[in-house]
Amino acid sequence: MTPTLYGIPNCDTVKKARVWLDQNGTVFTFHDYKKAGIDRPRLEAWVAEHGWETVLNRAGTTFRALPEADKTGLDADKAIALMLAQPSMIKRPVLDLGDRTLVGFKPELYAAAVG
Repeated sequence: MTPTLYGIPNCDTVKKARVWLDQNGTVFTFHDYKKAGIDRPRLEAWVAEHGWETVLNRAGTTFRALPEADKTGLDADKAIALMLAQPSMIKRPVLDLGDRTLVGFKPELYAAAVG
């Protein structure tokens, strides 16, 4: 299976991950969820694997700009609804390896996962 890297092209962390994958000879598909969106079952799987607290990017400007009511009382269902409505709230990048995913970019984790 060819890994899929999910993210937004202009995100610095996504850029670093793409460069790392290219430099390490890893063939991958890029999914721009700003343009192509993200489907609920995939997002739910990421939340089941990592927890909504990891998948939801609360440090980003999109989340911080939300009304206070949207940020309070967060749980998995509310976080998923927010991320579906505004995919830029998904922590970036997500590397789908088929049997598991990595959230964020750490070169040592990528090296261990894709060799």
